[in-house]
Amino acid sequence: MRASALIWASLMLLCVLTLNSGMVHGAPTETPIVIAQLSLDDLDAAMDEDDDELASITSMLRQETPGLLLLAGFFALALWSFFTNSERLKVMTLVAAVGYLGFARNNLVSVVDIFSVIGWNFPAFPAGVRWYVLGGFAVISTVLWGRFYCGRVCAFGALTQLMDRVLPTRWRVEPPKWLERRAGYVKFVILGGAVLYFIVTRDNSFYRYIEPFWMFTLSGSPVMWTLLALLLLATVFVKNLYCRFLCPLGAALGLLSQLTVFRIKRWEECGRCKICENTCEWGAIRGTRIVYSECVRCDDCERLYDDKAACPHWLLLAKRARRAANAKPDSNAGRQGS
Repeated sequence: MRASALIWASLMLLCVLTLNSGMVHGAPTETPIVIAQLSLDDLDAAMDEDDDELASITSMLRQETPGLLLLAGFFALALWSFFTNSERLKVMTLVAAVGYLGFARNNLVSVVDIFSVIGWNFPAFPAGVRWYVLGGFAVISTVLWGRFYCGRVCAFGALTQLMDRVLPTRWRVEPPKWLERRAGYVKFVILGGAVLYFIVTRDNSFYRYIEPFWMFTLSGSPVMWTLLALLLLATVFVKNLYCRFLCPLGAALGLLSQLTVFRIKRWEECGRCKICENTCEWGAIRGTRIVYSECVRCDDCERLYDDKAACPHWLLLAKRARRAANAKPDSNAGRQGS
């Protein structure tokens, strides 16, 4: 807007100079004065409009500041729990995700945001600043560490993980490995179907029937509440059912996670050891390979990697060290006897 005002003023000044040049040859003297006055008025109006716009943006950002600070604090807690592999901090993060991002703010990344990107329809700034911050964090964290957002930030995923910690393990039913691996493709089918339907119809209202995130608004139709109740009931028996097999957003982040920079380390012994594979609740460890489209960086395997009393890698290293230590006195005794 300011640039257009300057261009307009420059054109007016050019007209003034031209008319002043004509005045010397007998052109009317009033015209340049009127035009010069109009150009100054227009310039002042444009500058006032820019000042009002800047003041409005500043006011909106000031209103969003408390929310942005709380969001930044939540991100800091999530990253702290991740880098320290602390189970206690992780539980705190999950509770904060449900309470703050879920019920308090209803601030979640959704498949609707994928539709917005496809349609090039973004929220206005700065009113939508939190949309950009949360979406940017989801994308950047996925590129850096994989589906970090699914494992710690998503309020619904946090809710199902908290359910895992309070429900009796005897209620759990683990699907066979062959079924688990095939069921993992269902979420990609749902994502593809949703994107195709949106491209054809430009209608995104159906998202409530493929995502349960609306539950945090406590508003939905009887059909939606019934479907949600059935989903949560099924989750009682099958861990993280929605996140593992049905979530289209998780599928999208799973595709993006193929670019993960900081991957989970693997030891040479991982090909023979099944401890982490049997511990993984997400079906992401398959022999020597970690399937990053399924991994949510839950820390379970990484805590085992660092456990020198449980991980075979460290146990073998300790055994070799003891052998080397026991062999040294024998070799010294052999030298002395010779």
